[in-house]
Amino acid sequence: MSRYEIRLGGQLDSRWSEWFEGLTLITDSDGCTTLTGPVIDQAALHGLIRRVNDLGVPLISVSILHDDAPASDATHLSREENRT
Repeated sequence: MSRYEIRLGGQLDSRWSEWFEGLTLITDSDGCTTLTGPVIDQAALHGLIRRVNDLGVPLISVSILHDDAPASDATHLSREENRT
């Protein structure tokens, strides 16, 4: 199981945490929301991304968090990088 950080455009309050399968939900000062937590497999990750799409909230980035590295060293995939 891997840990992920998913950044969304817009602010969601904590009641959405259960809808996102218990991920930790943090509202950032820049107007974004960050979801973090374990995701069991790629199918579950795709399910989370579908939920973001269903909400109509912009998906900013998806990062896998490595257990032995700080969050700033996460493997990061943003929409801009995905276009190349």
